[in-house]
Amino acid sequence: MTCEKSYFVHPSAVIDSAVSIGADSKIWHFCHILSGSTIGERCVIGQNVMIGPDVHVGHGCKIQNNVSVYRGVMLEDDVFCGPSAVFTNVVNPRAFIDRSEEIRRTVVRKGASIGANSTIVCGVTIGQYAMVAAGAVVNRDVANYALVAGVPATFRSWVSRSGMHLGSDLICPRTGERYILDSGELTPA
Repeated sequence: MTCEKSYFVHPSAVIDSAVSIGADSKIWHFCHILSGSTIGERCVIGQNVMIGPDVHVGHGCKIQNNVSVYRGVMLEDDVFCGPSAVFTNVVNPRAFIDRSEEIRRTVVRKGASIGANSTIVCGVTIGQYAMVAAGAVVNRDVANYALVAGVPATFRSWVSRSGMHLGSDLICPRTGERYILDSGELTPA
């Protein structure tokens, strides 16, 4: 009797012990998934990605090439990380000082997208369905449905769940979904 895996791991990838990988996930060339990490179902982990140790990646996430997701980072479901996005895990790293006890928690909420070559400074929360523009440096929390860009990243506009810019009517031009802005927070109507 043979037991087939319900996920794909490229032969060049390294999967440590005590790792959980969900059904229909794909882990591509030269990845390293460190001990204690969990990858949800239907994830795509691009080439040369390092995850862990002890990192949670939710269901349906897509992590593009050359991204390292360190201890302290949590990706909820349906998060997109563009190529070469950077997560930090301490504020003031020094090679000669062990700061492993100073790791700050970073949370990327459901459906958020992080653009290529952006940097996410540890200790922030990126809200649901928020978008971080390519090359941005995020050093403070990002609101749900907000688009941020620049160095440091600042609010530019609101976006819908499908990633479309919302005009003053707060109606998604792609889906017709309506949103409400109340006390600086955007929510679906």
